[in-house]
This record gives sequence, structure tokens and C-alpha cells, in this order.
Amino acid sequence: MNILHIDSSALGQNSASRELSAAFVERLRQHQPKVHVSHRDLDRDPLPHLSAQTLAAADDATVAENAAVLQQFLDADVVVIGVPVYNFTIPTALKAWIDRIAVAGKTFRYTADGPEGLAGDKRVLLAVTRGGLRGTDNFEEGYLRHMLGFLGIEDIDSVRAEGLNLSPEHRRQAMNAALQQIARLDGEDRREAA
Repeated sequence: MNILHIDSSALGQNSASRELSAAFVERLRQHQPKVHVSHRDLDRDPLPHLSAQTLAAADDATVAENAAVLQQFLDADVVVIGVPVYNFTIPTALKAWIDRIAVAGKTFRYTADGPEGLAGDKRVLLAVTRGGLRGTDNFEEGYLRHMLGFLGIEDIDSVRAEGLNLSPEHRRQAMNAALQQIARLDGEDRREAA
């Protein structure tokens, strides 16, 4: 099984989303020790945002990097994404990555009946963290589910830890609850079971 582990938090070792995404990967390793993990740290090695130059494929180095990012995604059986919420949405570094994997003819195509996702053979695990409490307002998670669904991916699970900035005790409780959810994760490759 190939796992693509994406982190996008700017907080380094203090990041709750990094802690949860690493726990997801570890849980998958417990179920299937012979996995290959590719880790992409979008804060340490950010991708440039889309621009006229990147869209025009004017720079050979950018074209090669975009192709490598896309291939890394296509090769993954499971994608684990650390999703810290900044100002009610995903980090721009994560959006730049999404812009590299949403490629017509590769991960989706347009048909007479509308768009068709071509990357539906993947499982995605989202580790969502928020400083505040927003209840049922899950804009960032809804966006990611919509975008991944557009690519054909329907096997999406998420764990959320929120209210992390309310107090140290609330952070501890929220993180413990999220880690317990991850510990109960079904780590099997669902395609093999089908």
C-alpha cells in the first residue's frame, strides 16, 4: 500500500494537525507494516500558487514539479491530509497542492453528462484542526469533500479536533478524543477487501 502523507500547517512541531496526520499514518502502519509512505510538507516546501506563468507551462522546472506532484498523488492508495483551519478555510499551501492534482484528463474529465472523476480508487483521511469552536460549520471539510468528490474520491474519513486555543485543558481533551478516533480506525486497504 502506498500512503501519501500531506502536511500543511505553519506551526511545525507545535502543530495539532501534524500530530493527528502522523497518528493516522502510524495507525495504517499497524494494520499493514509493509507500506510505503511519501511525505510532502507544504509549509517547508511550498508549491507556487497558480499564475499566468504556471498555467501557461512556460517554465520547464515548474512543469516537471507539477508532473511529479500529480504522479505522487496518482500512485497513492491512501492520502492522509493534515488540515489546519486558518481564517475559516484551508491553508493556501494546501490549496496550491489541490490545484496541482486537479488536472483535466488525469484526475477528472468532462463528458456529455457532466464532469467525471478519474481518481476514485483512493481512500482519503483528513485530520482537521481548529483553534475555535464552530459546531456544524465545516466549510473547509465540505470544500475538501466536494473537491475530492469531483476527482471521484468517495472513501473519505475525517477526524476533527477543535477549540484548541480555548485553554490547555480543552486542547488536551480535544486532541485525546481525536487520537482515540484514529486508534479505532479501520486501517485495511478497502480495495483489497472488495
